[in-house]
Amino acid sequence: MLDIQKVADAISEVAEQEALPRFRNLKAGDIQEKAAGELVTAADIAVEKALSARLLDLLPGSLVVGEEGVHADPALMGHLDSEETLWIIDPIDGTRNFARGREAFAIMVALVSRRESRAAWILEPASGRFGVAEAGSGAWMAGQRLQAARPDRPQAMSGSLHASSYAPRELGRRVDRRRGRVRAVKSLGCAGAEYLRLAEGAMHFSLFTRLMPWDHVPGTLLHREAGGFSRCFDRQPYRADRYRELGLLMAPDTPSWDALFDVLLAED
Repeated sequence: MLDIQKVADAISEVAEQEALPRFRNLKAGDIQEKAAGELVTAADIAVEKALSARLLDLLPGSLVVGEEGVHADPALMGHLDSEETLWIIDPIDGTRNFARGREAFAIMVALVSRRESRAAWILEPASGRFGVAEAGSGAWMAGQRLQAARPDRPQAMSGSLHASSYAPRELGRRVDRRRGRVRAVKSLGCAGAEYLRLAEGAMHFSLFTRLMPWDHVPGTLLHREAGGFSRCFDRQPYRADRYRELGLLMAPDTPSWDALFDVLLAED
């Protein structure tokens, strides 16, 4: 049995030791472009290294699939197709925000076993907001159970639409043409921060077209345990090994998912 609180404590301690001291204090050379348009900072690397060691100690025999580790060794993605017990880590989600001194960044962790999400942790180090979920036990923040937003008509529901640079051109254009059919809000530039808001009912939906596991495995479990509903565009559940899918839509429940899909994505 894994102690959920011990994982939360490890994440908080690593944030205090490795992330927050570097926030708004990055030095020359601490920010690099690891790929076109994608930044990595010294904090990303330090957090993933420290957190990986702590988590592997807590669960001997487990493996880590982290964003920066995969950048160094893409073959690590092969573990997602296995029955192994995995830690999925996004050391600094919202790296561009972090590099610019903006508070919307998060540390995200998920535990996956036999391809199923078992537990999730999303911490916003700058604010201290910390969402935790265990499959079948609800989603929690500061001792309060989280509850996703109540369903409503599509035109009354608010949320973010991420269908630009990572979406096929026609799909991006279709979603952009239909923004007025819902209450589209500006992206926070951090999936972790948006998942916390989804889980606590501060917004109704999010649409994503880049599905890397460290961006979405923790958040989809947190949202589901808060009572929300999500599916990939093929109407099948998202899992860590389904990161190649076209897109992912989060909603309050099944009927509102269907309604949002129709107004945002259905072909004319």
